[in-house]
Amino acid sequence: MREATSPEPTENGVWILAATILGSSMAFIDGTVVNVALPAIQHTFHSTGSDVQWVVESYALLLASLLLAGGAMGDLYGRKKIFVLGVILFAAGSIWCGLAGTMSALILARGAQGIGAALLVPGSLALISASFPISTRGSAIGTWSGFTAMTAAVGPVLGGALVQYASWRWVFLINIPIAVVVVAITTLKVPESRHEEMSQALDWLGALLATVGLGSITYALIESSSIGSHPGIAAIVGVVSLVAFFVTEARSKSPMIRLSLFRSRNFSGANLLTFFLYGAFGGVLFFLPLNLMQVQHYAPTQAGGALLPLILLISFLSRWSGGLIARYGARLPLTIGPLIVAVGFLLFLRPGIGGSYATTLLPPVLILGIGMAVCVAPLTTAVMNAVPVSESGVASAVNNAVSRIAGLLAIAVFGLVLYAAFSHNLTHRLDALSISSSERKNVDDQRSRLAAIETHNPQAQRAIAESFVFGYRRVLWIAVALSIASSLSAALLLEAKEAS
Repeated sequence: MREATSPEPTENGVWILAATILGSSMAFIDGTVVNVALPAIQHTFHSTGSDVQWVVESYALLLASLLLAGGAMGDLYGRKKIFVLGVILFAAGSIWCGLAGTMSALILARGAQGIGAALLVPGSLALISASFPISTRGSAIGTWSGFTAMTAAVGPVLGGALVQYASWRWVFLINIPIAVVVVAITTLKVPESRHEEMSQALDWLGALLATVGLGSITYALIESSSIGSHPGIAAIVGVVSLVAFFVTEARSKSPMIRLSLFRSRNFSGANLLTFFLYGAFGGVLFFLPLNLMQVQHYAPTQAGGALLPLILLISFLSRWSGGLIARYGARLPLTIGPLIVAVGFLLFLRPGIGGSYATTLLPPVLILGIGMAVCVAPLTTAVMNAVPVSESGVASAVNNAVSRIAGLLAIAVFGLVLYAAFSHNLTHRLDALSISSSERKNVDDQRSRLAAIETHNPQAQRAIAESFVFGYRRVLWIAVALSIASSLSAALLLEAKEAS
């Protein structure tokens, strides 16, 4: 099967977009829906804050660690074939999640979902890049970004309704009919493509080292607030494993990722920008539903709909923003967009406890949506245009891995910051209250549950809520700094558009 350097327009373009949009949407919907379901999951299993983090992190860890292998498998064995396999594995993991009887089982099932997502996510963009010529690729990716966001917009609202009126388990089971449709369309309408000159070996040692390294560091960050000296050991193991990963990749005859790709300023700059931007975005949005439902007392459907304007803005503006790179190049929109995102995070600092949605949350949500809309399609297009089509699978996987690793580490680091600030502030607030020693002990014993602490004392409950907001604001300041860093990455590293 021949790999075209610049593919001809395909008559199956609509079907390719339909399959890749729906397939990617499963992974993206799952991320947003699960965040809305976290308070209900925490209540069902009476779990700690770190347990709740692992529901998200186990998925993100396997996804981030295996994305590169997934992209390489698509280039080697066939992008269509690996994409379909990923969809099937993701659906199987979703069924397991829906039937999980313990928190441990749910965390394992989320990891299984992550493995499936690692195959389907890079495959979706690789199929687009291999099927559309460079002249229309930006618009195709913009369409993919817009419709993926649009389908993802339905997720939190539907998920919130399912949590409120049925069960959080149905949040995972909604993936099954989508998976059936994706497999059918891909099998019947999407052409196969692969990189014929690629080595016939996969770098499984690299994948293992990446998984161990990221997993150990994530474990150290999440568990450091509650487990003696073990996190220190895990951190050392993580650092050593990641160093070994880069050494292995530099020496391997068939590396999971060619480090020479990063010699491209556009590729390196876009991925550094991705790391900062998606770290800020993913970290903040992980804790937002906990704030909305456990502190602001939003119903699940209200919390699910709170970010709807943000997702709709990304949906409707992505095709437009995908064309910006052809007119202005990558540097301008990717310098301005993250600064708008930073303003959005700053506005999130304003609300305390209470107040209407229109005056407290809607303004920052709208600004954040505009900023992300300016960034998403140009960023993806810049990454894909920085490499030859033959390496589109790996390029897509690298960029997706960077964004997932950023979110993975941000949730862990932000959680550590939030817990430290929450606990410190809560101690001061409780010290100032006249509550019984038994009630104080009850609260202290539940500190790891953060805003989910159960108490019948109104004063203590108010102190818990205010302490969570205090910690969340610390997280937001870090997100502002990361957004500014992403803008500087674009300004300093991305190449300006050449004069025509």
